[in-house]
Amino acid sequence: MPIAEPVADPIAESGNPAELSPSGPYRALKQGGLVLLCVAWIGLGLFGHDPWKPDDATSFGVTLEMLKHGDWLVPHLAGVALPDRPPLFYALAAATATAFGGLMPLHDAARIAIAICLALTLWLLALAGRELYGRAFRWLPVLIFIGCIGLWDRAHQLSPDIGLLVAFAIALYALALAPRRAISGGALLGGAMGLAFLFKGSAASALIALTAVLLPLFEPWRTRRYLATLGIALLVAAPLLLAWPLALYLRDPGLLAQWLETQDVARYFGATRDSPPTEPFYYLKNLPWFAWPALPLALWTLRVRSRGYGGGLAAAGVGLPLTMIVVVLALISAAAEPRATLALPLLLPMSLLAAAEIDTLRRGYSGALDWFGILTFGLLGVLVWGLWLESLLYGLPEAMARIFKDTQPGYQPPWHLFPVLLSAVLTLLWLALVRPARRSNRRAMLNWAAGMTLVWGMYMTIWLPYLDSRRSYRSVAESLANHLPADTCLASHNLGEPQRALVEYFLNVITVRDDSQASNRCNTLLLQAARDESDTPPDSAWEKVWEGRRRGDDTERFVLFRRPTAGSRP
Repeated sequence: MPIAEPVADPIAESGNPAELSPSGPYRALKQGGLVLLCVAWIGLGLFGHDPWKPDDATSFGVTLEMLKHGDWLVPHLAGVALPDRPPLFYALAAATATAFGGLMPLHDAARIAIAICLALTLWLLALAGRELYGRAFRWLPVLIFIGCIGLWDRAHQLSPDIGLLVAFAIALYALALAPRRAISGGALLGGAMGLAFLFKGSAASALIALTAVLLPLFEPWRTRRYLATLGIALLVAAPLLLAWPLALYLRDPGLLAQWLETQDVARYFGATRDSPPTEPFYYLKNLPWFAWPALPLALWTLRVRSRGYGGGLAAAGVGLPLTMIVVVLALISAAAEPRATLALPLLLPMSLLAAAEIDTLRRGYSGALDWFGILTFGLLGVLVWGLWLESLLYGLPEAMARIFKDTQPGYQPPWHLFPVLLSAVLTLLWLALVRPARRSNRRAMLNWAAGMTLVWGMYMTIWLPYLDSRRSYRSVAESLANHLPADTCLASHNLGEPQRALVEYFLNVITVRDDSQASNRCNTLLLQAARDESDTPPDSAWEKVWEGRRRGDDTERFVLFRRPTAGSRP
């Protein structure tokens, strides 16, 4: 059977594929520019704001408990043990908080763990791209990955899901390396499964293991050497998979029993009576925007390879990422309680698959994507600057406040020189990058990634004070502190995990669930209610003394009650 011709001539369409490699003339300049882009994308948004709900606040609460009590084995939140949560990411955040806490606020120091994980993820993704497609492709998956819309703020929240990206990136590199270096690939694969388990749990490591087991469906992994790779991976992973459960058992067999209860496969798939609901099409419905622009480019790769070009669908550069995409998508779609952050690992293999045939993308398609990105990010940049200037001079317009669901129009951002200069530099660099020049498919990916970094950077510099004033609980906690008796026991009703964590951080008060025995000794009760929910206390033995909410937010409110003292009205 004759092999189909490629859809387009890569050289004719894209110019020199090494244009973004970087190699050849100006190699050091190109390399430095791409590294600077990645550093900007990673660093912007990590510092200068309080912990925000949900994941940032909850994870920092667990990290804070580790720092206060020195228990690096069993995660705790507001005094409650959480043996269902593996400790590795929280331990990493606690380590960076310890190392850098003297130089910056503790929550900012903890977020350095995010920077470490993202930097490792991008580096390993580049290594996997080089192994699968050659040296000239090592930067393309990275640019596509950081341009994905689904990473917008999720990649910069303190969350074990960010640590899990490292494990999946190691797995991709290990499996790409395995046909050539069985021992190294096996050791890395075993380490990836162990890290996935210690970051997120058994389900995460099972996704990597199932991907590895299914790869022999493709010829590059259908060898005895790959069997050796799997054997080495098992030997390396086994101690990492057993160490933490064994440590739980040695600490307290009850902790291990609690952990085992959360590992119920039926509960994972929503088959038990008390398990959260499933929504099988949640990820398929959200992938078109979540994985943009990786998804359409990945589909283009499948179209080109299905016609026999570049080794067809059986080539290693298609088989590996496609297998991981199918495994992860199928299992998280079948799981209970869907969440967008669970789809983050999908963006790694999808970025690899998207990069495989970027050079054969028709010029019209790449040009449309390029100009769409330039116009979109350019207009967004103008809008962000214009709205900031109007808010600085006259206050946030009421119409925009309604769009932002802000109940307090008229906000005027403070003037801070450094964020303004940083946003100006980002804007000028972006303008210089997208200036009229010889267009290419790879240049379109660079422009898109730079545009995402520009808008994200402005969002987290000149607009950061506004975001923090609306998303931070510091003002709520400071107001609450004025009504709390000294050395009080504070019971809580319907108080979420992020809020419990931040009450402990800002007030150094550990809340007690009102359904526990210990709450009977508390003379104060903090209730969380939605906008239209009743603020009636659990029983009539309480009197209301305070109510508060975040600035500009009427979606949730907090009410403080206390038990009437002797002689007061019932």
